Amino acid sequence: MTPGHEIGHKQVSSGQAGGRKPLGDHRRIVIKIGSALLVDRKTGLKSPWLDAICADIAALRAKGIDVLVVSSGAIALGRTVLNLPHGALKLEESQAAAAVGQIALARAWSESLSRDGIVAGQILLTLGDTEERRRYLNARATINQLLKIGAVPIINENDTVATSEIRYGDNDRLAARVATMTGADLLVLLSDIDGLYTAPPHLDPDAQFLDIINVITPEIEAMAGGAASELSRGGMRTKIDAGKIATTAGCAMIIASGKPDHPLRAIEHGARSSWFAPSGTPVTARKTWIAGQLQAAGELVVDEGAEQALGSGKSLLPAGVRRIEGNFHRGDTVAIIGAEGREIARGLVSYDADEARQITGRKSAEIEAILGYAGRAAMVHRDDLVMTGAIRRTTTRKEDAVHVG
Repeated sequence: MTPGHEIGHKQVSSGQAGGRKPLGDHRRIVIKIGSALLVDRKTGLKSPWLDAICADIAALRAKGIDVLVVSSGAIALGRTVLNLPHGALKLEESQAAAAVGQIALARAWSESLSRDGIVAGQILLTLGDTEERRRYLNARATINQLLKIGAVPIINENDTVATSEIRYGDNDRLAARVATMTGADLLVLLSDIDGLYTAPPHLDPDAQFLDIINVITPEIEAMAGGAASELSRGGMRTKIDAGKIATTAGCAMIIASGKPDHPLRAIEHGARSSWFAPSGTPVTARKTWIAGQLQAAGELVVDEGAEQALGSGKSLLPAGVRRIEGNFHRGDTVAIIGAEGREIARGLVSYDADEARQITGRKSAEIEAILGYAGRAAMVHRDDLVMTGAIRRTTTRKEDAVHVG
């Protein structure tokens, strides 16, 4: 293990700090598997590796742990079967590859898990299945029922119908959404990198490894790099996004290498990995849904006073809003942007965009005179709001400046 690192005046420590627990001590684990781990560009499915991780899953199941798998690989496998060319695919090519690859991928998971007497259930999700409240609840009920009857859900984005405008675009954030919707207490992201570094290690030989991250600060976010392989759509950026979604809901997250056989066993035996500590005060189930929404309908840019008020648990009043971006309707999810230009919160807005613009910067007592009716005093009520990023704490001493989650 490497020594602890001081990041943004918050200790990023080593060892077993931050509440790190063995995999076997968790109740429900979501495991995300990247395409490059499952599929070789030339030869197709890596069957021995798949059998090995299924054995790891069976070992966790034998301890009474619920396991869910978010598996990439449908497009990568399909393009190999169809012998499609290297490089980026057109949308219709990706959809065709997914249609072919998803059948093969589901069959492979089913056959491999069945060796240990485990039944696999396939779930294909689109962005709307987790962004729209009713569909979110329906997807959660289906997944929970599969777990109740002892099956292992194998989840992937439905790439056969998803378009660039209505897709997750990566399975890191999808896995985080699945973890929060099902109340998992651990999310494991298996990839071709063994954790978080201060800089991309393949570009910077002096990059330092971080083994425990107690809070995702702006400095941590700045360490994220781009996608690491041709078969992957994500990168460290999407893994940090996933960490913010998961930890806000009280779910810990691990980033680890999936390259060795039995990668979960390797983590248990001390293989290098980065642990993201869960929030000590996880938000409610409803706020978990709000915080995890990937596409905000608009933005409310607030001043420093409003930012501090939100950080202390208060509602967002019109007086603290400086600018409105986007066209949204009452009840839509909006991102709240702090004084430094970063997202600090998300919430359900109380007004349509046109009305919100009319009362921006005004006192709540003026709302009725401006709009012609007595609306809600808050632009976003605290019951409909959740902090999703770091805020800037007012201080008079430079050495006291910290970022708080």
